[in-house]
Amino acid sequence: MPKTGTATASPNRESSTSKLAKFFPHATPVRIPVRLTRLGTASNTLSESTIIEFGTPREVLFASTLPLEFGDRLRLRNSDGTLDTEGYVVALQYHGAQTAVAARFEGEVPNWIVKA
Repeated sequence: MPKTGTATASPNRESSTSKLAKFFPHATPVRIPVRLTRLGTASNTLSESTIIEFGTPREVLFASTLPLEFGDRLRLRNSDGTLDTEGYVVALQYHGAQTAVAARFEGEVPNWIVKA
């Protein structure tokens, strides 16, 4: 006699970064590995590797484990140096040990994101 059972599908878990991206209607999904550095005094500089998950012409969204706050100045640099710019935190969404972060470029960064 066949046994019946139930299986529960694991829900599609939306990342905290994709939830934050909803507040940026022009955000485009991207995957750009970068070195993120929180700028401050020489003794207060922290950095980590992360991935830019969404971008607009003026903002980037990514997850971070650094202790970031609204207004913190950041530097974002990819491995080949084609993206090497500074910005500042404009939005945070805390989720456990990781934080979804939106940062706005301090100046114009031409051609960093191209839409088809």
